[in-house]
Amino acid sequence: MSEASGDNPASVSNDAIRDEVQSWLADNWDPEAMKKGAFGPLGRDWTAKVVDAAWAATRWPKQWYGRDYNDAQARIVETEFARVGAPGTGQDRINLWANTVLTFGNEQFKKKYVPALLKSEINMCLLYSEPGAGSDLAGLRTRAERDGDEWVVNGQKVWTSGAATADYGMLVARTDWESPKHGGISFFFCPMKQPGVEVRPLRQITNESHFNEVFLTDVRIPATNLLGPLNGGWRVLQTALAYERSMMGEGARGPRSGAKGASEKGEEELIALAREAGRLSDPVLRQDIARVIAYKKLNALNTARAKAELEQGTSSPIMSLGKLAMSRILHEEAKLRTNLLDAGSLLESSDYPRAEDANFLTLNAYFTSIGGGTDQIQRNIIGERVLGLPKEPEVDRDVPFRSVRSS
Repeated sequence: MSEASGDNPASVSNDAIRDEVQSWLADNWDPEAMKKGAFGPLGRDWTAKVVDAAWAATRWPKQWYGRDYNDAQARIVETEFARVGAPGTGQDRINLWANTVLTFGNEQFKKKYVPALLKSEINMCLLYSEPGAGSDLAGLRTRAERDGDEWVVNGQKVWTSGAATADYGMLVARTDWESPKHGGISFFFCPMKQPGVEVRPLRQITNESHFNEVFLTDVRIPATNLLGPLNGGWRVLQTALAYERSMMGEGARGPRSGAKGASEKGEEELIALAREAGRLSDPVLRQDIARVIAYKKLNALNTARAKAELEQGTSSPIMSLGKLAMSRILHEEAKLRTNLLDAGSLLESSDYPRAEDANFLTLNAYFTSIGGGTDQIQRNIIGERVLGLPKEPEVDRDVPFRSVRSS
């Protein structure tokens, strides 16, 4: 490797790192080629190239495709990738699958799955929530029972994105019914392509089906696919949730249509809408637009702070601030779009792209309010773990789970 990839990254100058990544991108990045196949084999080829060059997760140790960079050094790499529009870096902050496996998998498991997860060679889903265990996730009743070198799983999960195409799912299941609810949970890497896994799509209010119910009947998981200690899955789950909330707090899905205006970003589109409506000089409306822009800027700073504090294998309650803020941003922006369009917001179809986008964003904002832990759960976390307020009473927290009443 070059100077910027030497044995002592702390002694490498920022300029040396910047020069190396700029040189590498100049030699390897072709934005025009990526436009033609960004989501196909060409996109995967690019990601693999970034991983093999150790640019994908620069904060990680070198043995795991990293460079041992500190956060400031890693930010230089991410800034240079962003400057030319190249994806693939920063996965040590946002790839919840690879981060969870790297932290809690054994050596053999990590060697098998970490590179494949970084290179997006495996499709994944999250098997967490259940019909009776959503906001109180520790109340889950999907059970896993040991059978020789395997675990046999029975139960039901819900609100699972990507289940129909997933190769594996990160699954939490009850393995000890005598321990209190948080203590008898284990975390598994569950193969999805097997008998006993039934996926049923759920129709959303946006007329899409991104979520699914998943029924698990005598599903078998190799014992080596246990992540973290037996009955210690709650800590693994909190780490995985921290990365999920980080992603949801940093960005959100934009307009669905590809029509004119759908590609415009954030405040530019709001200003364009106000101008088209002839209301850009309205002082109250300008204040509303400024409030949405301020929320976005503040949330970006908060998310950067939270990620800088997040160490491998830990969870940060600050991530809940970012996720809650993003939820509020989406609802505020959707309300503002509807206000600007006035009665025109009632129109629907590709002939009215502005209205279609406003309606879709209004409905889809609830995805962020629910997914990854509801707004109410985030407020509880912030109150208890950030502000230090008294915890909510939990009468069943120390009761053996077998004795906990279910609805």
